[in-house]
Amino acid sequence: MPTLPVAFEIGTFVVLGLVLLLDLLLVLKRPHEPSMKEAGLWVAFYVGLALVFAALMFAVAGPEYGGQFIAGWVTEYSLSIDNLFVFIIIMARFSVPRKYQQEVLMVGIIIALVLRGIFIALGAAVIENFSWIFYIFGAFLLYTAYKQAADSGEDEEDAGENKLIGKLKSVLPMSESYDGNRIRTVVDGRKVFTPMLIVFVTIGLTDLLFAVDSIPAIFGLTQSAFIVFTANIFALMGLRQLYFLLGGLMTRLVYLKHALSVILAFIGVKLILHALHVNELPFINGGEHVAWAPEIPTFVSLAVILGTILVAVVASLLRSRSLETEASGQDSPGVSDGLDGAADDAGTKEPRH
Repeated sequence: MPTLPVAFEIGTFVVLGLVLLLDLLLVLKRPHEPSMKEAGLWVAFYVGLALVFAALMFAVAGPEYGGQFIAGWVTEYSLSIDNLFVFIIIMARFSVPRKYQQEVLMVGIIIALVLRGIFIALGAAVIENFSWIFYIFGAFLLYTAYKQAADSGEDEEDAGENKLIGKLKSVLPMSESYDGNRIRTVVDGRKVFTPMLIVFVTIGLTDLLFAVDSIPAIFGLTQSAFIVFTANIFALMGLRQLYFLLGGLMTRLVYLKHALSVILAFIGVKLILHALHVNELPFINGGEHVAWAPEIPTFVSLAVILGTILVAVVASLLRSRSLETEASGQDSPGVSDGLDGAADDAGTKEPRH
């Protein structure tokens, strides 16, 4: 990758840091449940910001690395949307008041940024010194894709409870109810923790699991730590507002998991092909690169990722509409005239479809 101006990299992180700080201060100053309009405007702002940054990457680093950023951002954004399914379950399981869900999500985003920053730094260092790690990353993503495709959702239903959470509840004094957004409160003159602590721990553990999945995926699209980190930041920014914007729509995206499975499998194959292309393992082709192993161009990766997500979203919405039509046809009897209405009242009319 061409060396980016230091001022560009520093300026990028300063601007993103200020935006995240402003977002955090707004949440802390005025905790509330955002309206659809407010959430939509914030999501549009963050998506627009990512597209502006992509344009800058095209201008400063060229189309190859601009394309890598877009592919990485779209992939991480898709995986982050998948996070929302689990977040919704966690919020419901622990009955977090809607008013304070913004703060919980913001804390979750900060935890995710810290964890992903650590994983990115480690990943970049390992890739720099051990090219064979691509074999492991590729195999891991193929396994993750299989698990994603075979997942029935039962694991997510148990997202609110695990051994660590049970241990915390048994060891730490804890109140039965929330006290605003506080982690600690006073009950009968005694300081105790509120359920908010358990929520934060659960969100943090969820972020850790998703970081383990997502970092190898984006390193399959670019080896630039700068692109990897900025793509992750832009993917997580606006996730809080997206949670409130999508709301019930999340349950309609029934094929999103299948799309993510396809994307992860594709990137897994891409990583293994790249590993063969730069092979240094002596027991594979005598330690030489495998000539027939192609490098998948960035624009192909971008087309596959965007195309898969588009097909999944359209198919999901069509499927949901079909199910709703069937349900309305079965559950909503028609009323043609007063006699039919009288028959309905008497409980003798058969529903008409």
